[in-house]
Amino acid sequence: MASHNQSYRAGEVKGQAEEKTSQMMDKTREKKDETASYLSDKAGAVKEKAGELGQSTKETAEAGKEKTGGVVQRTTEQVKSMAQGAAEKVKETFGMAGSGEEDDGTTTTTRTTTRRNNY
Repeated sequence: MASHNQSYRAGEVKGQAEEKTSQMMDKTREKKDETASYLSDKAGAVKEKAGELGQSTKETAEAGKEKTGGVVQRTTEQVKSMAQGAAEKVKETFGMAGSGEEDDGTTTTTRTTTRRNNY
């Protein structure tokens, strides 16, 4: 009788071990799924933050470009204006100013001296 009883107990222990193993495997799968979900959420948050940072960097760069472009444009216009003014003064000096040119009321006189050498 002992062997029948022992076989019964062995089967019972084996069944309990299998049930316990199954429960542990289920818990392990649940934890794995929870961890995967957590990591996925965190990765999404990091991706979103990186996108925001990238957009902010882009906007800052564009603002700097616009500011620089404005400075360059103003400087170009100033140089162009100064060059036109200088050209006008040269024309006025040599009497080449056209009828459409503004007369600022100043007169430039050029004196030429000729020296004769008697040899």
